Amino acid sequence: MKKTFALFFLSLTPDLTKYVSQKVKDLPHRIIPGVLTKEKLDPKTEILGVFTDSKITKDVFAALPKLQLIITFSTGFDHVDLAEAKRRGIPVCNVPTYGDYTVAQHALTLILALSKKLFESVKRVKEGNYDYHGMRGFDLQGKTLGVIGTGKIGQQLIRMIQGFEMNIIAYDPFPNKVFAKEHKFPYVTLDKLLKTADIITLHVPLLKETHHLLNKKNLAKVKPSCYIINTSRGGLLDGEALLEGLQKNTIAGAGLDVLEDEEVMRDPVLIFSEKCSECRVKTSLINAMLIDHPKTIVTPHNAFNTIEAIYRIIDTSLHNLKTWRSGKTQNNVV
Repeated sequence: MKKTFALFFLSLTPDLTKYVSQKVKDLPHRIIPGVLTKEKLDPKTEILGVFTDSKITKDVFAALPKLQLIITFSTGFDHVDLAEAKRRGIPVCNVPTYGDYTVAQHALTLILALSKKLFESVKRVKEGNYDYHGMRGFDLQGKTLGVIGTGKIGQQLIRMIQGFEMNIIAYDPFPNKVFAKEHKFPYVTLDKLLKTADIITLHVPLLKETHHLLNKKNLAKVKPSCYIINTSRGGLLDGEALLEGLQKNTIAGAGLDVLEDEEVMRDPVLIFSEKCSECRVKTSLINAMLIDHPKTIVTPHNAFNTIEAIYRIIDTSLHNLKTWRSGKTQNNVV
């Protein structure tokens, strides 16, 4: 085993922090609660572990001259400057799968909550108004679900949704024809999915090619009765275009677990930082308006967050670390 120093930035409950420490007790390490900041970095760090809320930029690489490995406790890796990691020959190991059922369950929860006006109904009763008028929802049976991205999470949602007797259509640049045949749904073009679906759900990674996949042009194609679900990455969806559609009644509603540039929502003080651009301020204002909009349900990037999924994330991440220390590398996305 390589004798190296590890630095983890993990927002974990005390029991999980203790669990991680026990797993790496033979490794000199520090676990720092919260997100990575340059001031908290230790130049002797050789292994850096983070969640998606910590950004590993060129400045971070420059501050860690001994860095040899990055462990991200997530499937997504858009918070890491992969080009810089590749240039420096540093592996970036992720968790390829941990929450396919977990995230799909959250997407389904948002769909059900929107269809039955659950948030508004609960809020009304808690405010002392026990009246169902104005709370009329809609049945899922017979409606069409458009699934964008049929990886593990998209597939799991398709399995779940079939119990509601919905019609399913999907778009994916790399269609899984065997799965489609088994579950009796067609792949269609993105254009047809946008024009046909009653509910559109996003399950693709955030890449340069998928940034603002649902933009003003594409959202203009959806039916006025269509709902948008995003449990993937905030940057897949143009928030300004979505807000405009909600306000103009060309989109019926949205269930969002992710927002673009959402770290500002966790720490509003960032708005006042010297590095905060005008664009970032605008995005934050749009996010605030989406959160407050009567046609949306917004949750705080919580889709992954179940007891079982968290332990799967930690165990896979620490196995990535153990494998690297033994001289091999697994789940490297660089």
